[in-house]
Amino acid sequence: MQSSSVSLAVGVGGIKKSSWFAVKSVGSNTTLSDPCLVMAAPKWAQKTITLPPHNRGCHLITPKILKEIGEDLSGFNCGLANLFLQHTSASLTINENYDSDVRADTETFLNKIVPEGRSAPWKHTLEGPDDMPAHIKSSMFGCALTIPITNGKLNMGTWQGIWLCEHRDEPTARKVVVTLNGI
Repeated sequence: MQSSSVSLAVGVGGIKKSSWFAVKSVGSNTTLSDPCLVMAAPKWAQKTITLPPHNRGCHLITPKILKEIGEDLSGFNCGLANLFLQHTSASLTINENYDSDVRADTETFLNKIVPEGRSAPWKHTLEGPDDMPAHIKSSMFGCALTIPITNGKLNMGTWQGIWLCEHRDEPTARKVVVTLNGI
């Protein structure tokens, strides 16, 4: 039996996997030690989730997201979930999922660092005095998240949760496009 080490780069869907593995040759049979080299075809799933209106503040939405994508998510062993919020006056972030004081304190912090009201220095006021501050806050946290998928689950830390941060005074339904990609 002959054994050697080989480096191989495999390209699938524009992504390269480079790894070391052992090659064993016995007569005319050759086997590879890395089962990942027998790659499944990548798959995609996408769903737009409409979140109900939330009051201004930071809200834990992990349970709603998981309820909506759970069936599709369970079909992925390894991959990425991208969440994209289709709005400019709200944001997504990952943070503490246990103590609601963290969400309240985050809202307090945002309101302290981004001035609001008629005396604020903003030119964009056509949609109300809370609109421009909402745009700034949205840009601070962003509108997209990428979360690893492992064995059919979002691979977040024990105390991590997905937040919707609503930055407007008037509650509004929000849409999140969730795209799953992997094997």
